[in-house]
Amino acid sequence: MINDLKRIFIKGGVLSPGELKQIIRLAETLGLKEILFGSRQDIILPFQESDREILKQFPDLTMDIVTERAYQNIVCSYVSSDIYKNTPWLNGVKYLYILEDFKHLPKLKINITDPLQQLVPLFSGHLNFIASSHEDYWYLNLKLPHWEESVYYPVLIFSYDIAKISKEIEEIGSDADDAEELFDLINDRIETNNRTIEKELKVTYEPFPYYEGMNKIGMNRYWLGLYWRNNRYDISFLKDFSEFCLNHRVGKICITPWKSFIVKGIYKEDKLTLEKFLGKKGINVRHSSLELNWHIPVGDSDALNLKEFIVKSFDQNDISTYGMTFGISNQGENKTYFTTAMVEKNRTPDIVKNFQVRPTFNVLYSKNFDPNTQEYIAYAQDVDKIELPGLLMELSQMYFDQLGEVTESKESKKTKKEAPVLSDVYQCSECMTIYDSAFGDEQASIPPNTSFENLPDDYTCSVCEATKENYKKAIA
Repeated sequence: MINDLKRIFIKGGVLSPGELKQIIRLAETLGLKEILFGSRQDIILPFQESDREILKQFPDLTMDIVTERAYQNIVCSYVSSDIYKNTPWLNGVKYLYILEDFKHLPKLKINITDPLQQLVPLFSGHLNFIASSHEDYWYLNLKLPHWEESVYYPVLIFSYDIAKISKEIEEIGSDADDAEELFDLINDRIETNNRTIEKELKVTYEPFPYYEGMNKIGMNRYWLGLYWRNNRYDISFLKDFSEFCLNHRVGKICITPWKSFIVKGIYKEDKLTLEKFLGKKGINVRHSSLELNWHIPVGDSDALNLKEFIVKSFDQNDISTYGMTFGISNQGENKTYFTTAMVEKNRTPDIVKNFQVRPTFNVLYSKNFDPNTQEYIAYAQDVDKIELPGLLMELSQMYFDQLGEVTESKESKKTKKEAPVLSDVYQCSECMTIYDSAFGDEQASIPPNTSFENLPDDYTCSVCEATKENYKKAIA
């Protein structure tokens, strides 16, 4: 299905009820009953080649095919402003002004976020602008596609330089090998209002919030969070809901990276009317937090079924995962994770694709259980589906055991005993078999804790017998 999906870019995940109505008109013209939300706060809908002429009738909607990804949607934490903890100078209006400055469609992934909120990931882009304590100034964390590691730009960036600096990086970033060189290249081309970095960015960990239901803002306003288990949003409901927003002074609808949406600014006198509207539509606004903290690929029914299997087990065991987040990914498809725990589905080696093989999975968790560390640790590898709920429940217990207590140094010592950091993992380019130094290779009589460099020169893959030269480092 993934090849038959079209993305509609929603800059920063913010759209008006009128813009949503236009997207619904497109969906109706295509004969659709549902739309989906994407990981980067975009809207996704199925399409066929025969629909191309219909798409041309909606020139105001910027779109591309999901698998092509020639351009990227801008992600921002406007959705969390005013409803969660935020940097004092950063409000919704500021985000909108910055987004309006983007006159070009980015080819790189751009995140514009507040470090005090947890709903929108800080480091899932190529260009990650993160608010500083100085009004209108931002750190820039860079993870350009051709760079091995992420680094910080050497100065703070002014709010109204974000768009033009992003455009310059797209044009000349491939010419730079590091942040200092990139800084010099940009200064030669444009004038910017930079500020010296006085202290490095430190992101304080906060538990992931519950984001559904009707919740109060201030004295006389409310915000509403809505979530669908299967990420298939009924367009007949959305059509009526956008009309409700238009008729009750609701100006913006915000899509989250968790394939849900939030509406802010609902007046107190309209709350009962909205609750009645949702009730008549049969909309559930109180899902368990066990479900709301998952990130799964769009249009992947296997991943959705796996999530439901794990959540059902969590529920049966009556456990809490509040504050944690979970993700499911196919190995090798996405190297940028932003959840507390990840379940990776291993690729089936080409050599056995003509046979029915039971899938296996890897379980990873972020260092200190904080996704913002951008470091992931292997907890279990090559395990069966039936083992996943138990392993994730063990991780949940570890999370609560260390919550608020574990320092970076303690975690570093702990992980050396419990699980290998994914820093010496290599993968066979022929059949995708993993060599992990922490486990060695029992079939080849290679003991645990043998680095890849210390393997004998005649070492071969235990599955396809490819030579050592056919292995590539899997995780930097």
